Amino acid sequence: MRSIQKVIFIAFGFIFMGLGIIGIVLPLIPTTPFLLLASYFFVKGSKRFEVWFKGTAVYKKHLEGFVQNRSMTFRQKAILMVFSDVMILLPFFMTDKLIVKVILSLIIVYKYYYFIFKIKTVKVRSY
Repeated sequence: MRSIQKVIFIAFGFIFMGLGIIGIVLPLIPTTPFLLLASYFFVKGSKRFEVWFKGTAVYKKHLEGFVQNRSMTFRQKAILMVFSDVMILLPFFMTDKLIVKVILSLIIVYKYYYFIFKIKTVKVRSY
């Protein structure tokens, strides 16, 4: 049972890594959240895959700075914010329930607070 779970985690790691790589090419798809998910699933799936993923150029270019310094470029922040706003606003406009709208509004406010005050903004990454 444990080995099946590890295989599933590794498979999800590759799926999210693929989506992150697609996000490098297509500017509408954010790269960082998919690569963070890939990293999470590789860590849960296998130490070997975690070490491999952290050694890839994709990880080093798009995640290493965030993981080590808790910082992002303004462009990375803006893309993530817009993408997440769209994902949060879809259910906001699709529901009539006030409590759901209040919760989603609080999530958006907290997200902006976190991105503005907790994640440093750097000019240009140096690699």
